[in-house]
Amino acid sequence: MNASNDFQSHDDRIKAEEAQLRRTIGTVIDGLHDKDLDAVRQAYTDDVVSFDIEPPLQHVGIAAKIANWANVFRVFETVTYDVRDLTFTIGDEVAFGHAFARLRGTLNNGASSNGMWVRVTYGLRKVDGDWRIAHDQVSVPFDIATGAGVADLEP
Repeated sequence: MNASNDFQSHDDRIKAEEAQLRRTIGTVIDGLHDKDLDAVRQAYTDDVVSFDIEPPLQHVGIAAKIANWANVFRVFETVTYDVRDLTFTIGDEVAFGHAFARLRGTLNNGASSNGMWVRVTYGLRKVDGDWRIAHDQVSVPFDIATGAGVADLEP
Protein backbone atom coordinates (compact mmCIF):
# COMPACT_ATOMS: atom_id res chain seq x y z
CA MET A 1 0.00 0.00 0.00
CA ASN A 2 1.41 3.42 -0.86
CA ALA A 3 1.18 6.67 1.09
CA SER A 4 -1.78 8.02 -0.90
CA ASN A 5 -3.78 4.84 -0.18
CA ASP A 6 -2.91 5.13 3.53
CA PHE A 7 -4.11 8.74 3.50
CA GLN A 8 -7.30 7.81 1.68
CA SER A 9 -8.10 4.96 4.05
CA HIS A 10 -7.42 7.24 7.07
CA ASP A 11 -9.62 9.94 5.53
CA ASP A 12 -12.37 7.40 4.82
CA ARG A 13 -12.17 6.10 8.40
CA ILE A 14 -12.45 9.61 9.83
CA LYS A 15 -15.47 10.34 7.61
CA ALA A 16 -17.15 7.11 8.73
CA GLU A 17 -16.41 7.84 12.40
CA GLU A 18 -17.73 11.38 12.08
CA ALA A 19 -20.94 10.09 10.51
CA GLN A 20 -21.42 7.74 13.46
CA LEU A 21 -20.66 10.54 15.94
CA ARG A 22 -23.27 12.74 14.27
CA ARG A 23 -25.77 9.88 14.49
CA THR A 24 -25.10 9.66 18.24
CA ILE A 25 -25.90 13.36 18.68
CA GLY A 26 -28.86 12.87 16.34
CA THR A 27 -30.16 10.17 18.69
CA VAL A 28 -30.39 12.80 21.44
CA ILE A 29 -32.06 15.33 19.11
CA ASP A 30 -34.63 12.82 17.84
CA GLY A 31 -35.27 11.32 21.27
CA LEU A 32 -36.00 14.73 22.75
CA HIS A 33 -38.29 15.63 19.87
CA ASP A 34 -40.15 12.33 20.35
CA LYS A 35 -40.07 12.66 24.16
CA ASP A 36 -38.43 9.21 24.20
CA LEU A 37 -35.99 9.02 27.11
CA ASP A 38 -35.13 5.39 26.31
CA ALA A 39 -33.84 6.54 22.91
CA VAL A 40 -31.92 9.43 24.50
CA ARG A 41 -30.35 6.99 27.00
CA GLN A 42 -28.80 5.04 24.11
CA ALA A 43 -26.53 7.99 23.28
CA TYR A 44 -24.76 8.01 26.68
CA THR A 45 -22.35 5.80 28.57
CA ASP A 46 -23.57 4.38 31.86
CA ASP A 47 -20.93 6.42 33.71
CA VAL A 48 -21.61 9.73 31.93
CA VAL A 49 -20.63 12.89 33.79
CA SER A 50 -22.61 15.96 32.76
CA PHE A 51 -21.97 19.59 33.65
CA ASP A 52 -25.31 21.04 32.63
CA ILE A 53 -26.84 24.48 33.17
CA GLU A 54 -29.34 23.11 35.67
CA PRO A 55 -28.14 22.44 39.26
CA PRO A 56 -26.35 20.60 40.74
CA LEU A 57 -22.85 21.34 39.44
CA GLN A 58 -22.60 17.85 37.99
CA HIS A 59 -24.91 14.99 37.09
CA VAL A 60 -23.06 11.66 37.49
CA GLY A 61 -24.27 8.45 35.87
CA ILE A 62 -26.92 7.67 33.31
CA ALA A 63 -29.80 7.82 35.82
CA ALA A 64 -28.88 11.39 36.79
CA LYS A 65 -28.48 12.44 33.14
CA ILE A 66 -31.81 10.98 32.12
CA ALA A 67 -33.53 12.51 35.17
CA ASN A 68 -32.14 15.88 34.06
CA TRP A 69 -33.58 15.39 30.56
CA ALA A 70 -36.89 14.24 32.11
CA ASN A 71 -37.13 17.68 33.76
CA VAL A 72 -37.42 19.14 30.26
CA PHE A 73 -40.65 17.23 29.70
CA ARG A 74 -42.10 18.61 32.94
CA VAL A 75 -41.85 22.08 31.38
CA PHE A 76 -42.28 21.47 27.63
CA GLU A 77 -45.25 19.97 25.79
CA THR A 78 -43.29 19.84 22.53
CA VAL A 79 -39.52 19.93 22.25
CA THR A 80 -37.09 20.95 19.54
CA TYR A 81 -33.36 20.66 20.19
CA ASP A 82 -31.26 22.54 17.67
CA VAL A 83 -27.54 21.85 17.28
CA ARG A 84 -25.42 24.14 15.08
CA ASP A 85 -21.81 24.20 13.97
CA LEU A 86 -21.08 20.72 15.36
CA THR A 87 -17.37 19.96 14.98
CA PHE A 88 -15.42 16.88 16.06
CA THR A 89 -11.83 15.88 16.72
CA ILE A 90 -11.63 12.11 16.41
CA GLY A 91 -9.24 9.53 17.82
CA ASP A 92 -9.39 5.76 17.77
CA GLU A 93 -11.35 5.32 21.03
CA VAL A 94 -12.22 8.87 22.11
CA ALA A 95 -13.51 11.97 20.38
CA PHE A 96 -14.61 15.40 21.42
CA GLY A 97 -16.94 17.84 19.80
CA HIS A 98 -18.35 21.28 20.33
CA ALA A 99 -21.41 23.09 19.07
CA PHE A 100 -24.10 25.60 19.85
CA ALA A 101 -27.40 24.16 21.06
CA ARG A 102 -30.86 25.49 21.79
CA LEU A 103 -33.79 23.84 23.52
CA ARG A 104 -37.11 25.34 22.46
CA GLY A 105 -40.73 24.37 21.96
CA THR A 106 -44.20 24.77 23.38
CA LEU A 107 -44.45 24.99 27.14
CA ASN A 108 -47.05 22.96 29.03
CA ASN A 109 -49.04 26.18 29.57
CA GLY A 110 -49.32 26.60 25.78
CA ALA A 111 -46.81 29.45 25.49
CA SER A 112 -44.07 29.24 22.91
CA SER A 113 -40.43 29.32 24.02
CA ASN A 114 -37.60 30.16 21.63
CA GLY A 115 -35.12 29.09 24.30
CA MET A 116 -31.58 30.38 24.29
CA TRP A 117 -28.41 29.36 22.53
CA VAL A 118 -25.81 27.73 24.76
CA ARG A 119 -22.35 26.33 24.18
CA VAL A 120 -21.98 22.56 24.44
CA THR A 121 -18.90 20.37 24.52
CA TYR A 122 -19.12 16.60 24.11
CA GLY A 123 -16.57 13.98 25.16
CA LEU A 124 -17.34 10.66 23.49
CA ARG A 125 -15.95 7.20 24.01
CA LYS A 126 -16.24 4.16 21.79
CA VAL A 127 -18.14 1.40 23.61
CA ASP A 128 -18.50 -1.98 21.90
CA GLY A 129 -17.84 -0.29 18.56
CA ASP A 130 -20.39 2.51 19.04
CA TRP A 131 -19.75 6.13 20.01
CA ARG A 132 -21.38 7.18 23.28
CA ILE A 133 -21.35 10.50 25.13
CA ALA A 134 -19.22 10.06 28.26
CA HIS A 135 -19.15 13.73 29.19
CA ASP A 136 -20.99 16.86 28.20
CA GLN A 137 -20.78 20.41 29.38
CA VAL A 138 -23.26 23.16 28.67
CA SER A 139 -22.47 26.78 29.41
CA VAL A 140 -24.20 30.12 29.17
CA PRO A 141 -22.12 33.23 28.48
CA PHE A 142 -22.26 35.83 31.24
CA ASP A 143 -21.54 39.50 31.69
CA ILE A 144 -18.45 39.55 33.89
CA ALA A 145 -19.29 42.98 35.35
CA THR A 146 -22.79 42.01 36.53
CA GLY A 147 -22.46 38.24 36.84
CA ALA A 148 -25.74 37.90 34.91
CA GLY A 149 -26.15 35.29 32.21
CA VAL A 150 -26.48 36.58 28.66
CA ALA A 151 -29.29 34.62 27.08
CA ASP A 152 -30.00 36.65 23.94
CA LEU A 153 -26.89 35.80 21.88
CA GLU A 154 -27.16 33.90 18.60
CA PRO A 155 -24.44 32.01 16.76
